[in-house]
Amino acid sequence: MKRTHLTALLLAPLVALHATDVPATEPVTIVAFGDSTTAVRGSAKVYASVLQEELRNVRVINAGVSGNTTEMGRKRFEQDVLRHQPHIAIIQFGINDAAVDVWKTPPATDPRVSLERYEANLRHFVQTLKSKNTHVVLMTSNPLRWTSKLKEMYGKPPYQPENVDGFNSPLVPYCETVRRVAREEGAELLDMQQAFVEQAKKRGVTVDSLLSDGMHPNDGGHRIEADLLCERILARHHRQRVLQDK
Repeated sequence: MKRTHLTALLLAPLVALHATDVPATEPVTIVAFGDSTTAVRGSAKVYASVLQEELRNVRVINAGVSGNTTEMGRKRFEQDVLRHQPHIAIIQFGINDAAVDVWKTPPATDPRVSLERYEANLRHFVQTLKSKNTHVVLMTSNPLRWTSKLKEMYGKPPYQPENVDGFNSPLVPYCETVRRVAREEGAELLDMQQAFVEQAKKRGVTVDSLLSDGMHPNDGGHRIEADLLCERILARHHRQRVLQDK
């Protein structure tokens, strides 16, 4: 399969790692742990599927569940993540945690999961995985954008329907928490809030065009995530190989 989205430089470590003169090793187990932006979703080619196709000698387990918050994820963490003894764990939660269900009667005024509890859950995931020598990658949630349907449901405070970023605003402090937890706990960070904006600008398109419904990445959005993850995973293996050869 052609790997047109990865540069020759980034492919080099992977080719070297799996060259014919290198003894075969057990597959690297990667668990993608998150909500509906990770989970298999219709015909979308989600980032976990792309990783399985484009990385050699890996076993990618998609542990994304639609509608999940970190609280829900914590209840299934042992069964869906730790049981697989992953070498690498990718964690992306936040959209459901930060959601304020203003569409309910009466309207909710608080997020589904408080920022404090969200942070505690993330730290639990990272600390537990690191204690088992798992390499942890934390991803911020992708940015959100208004659609007519979403504006009908969520178009009231604390959301800002008149602002192009108004649906994304409650998510911002949760993404900042991901950045801080990654920094303080020594996890690797992929800032998808920033990456989607940067890639949209680079391509001369809108962030909306990378989403299928204002919330979930489409194939183009998942490709952005997969490419960045491939780069990080390849670079990590390359670093390990260099150290082993010294």
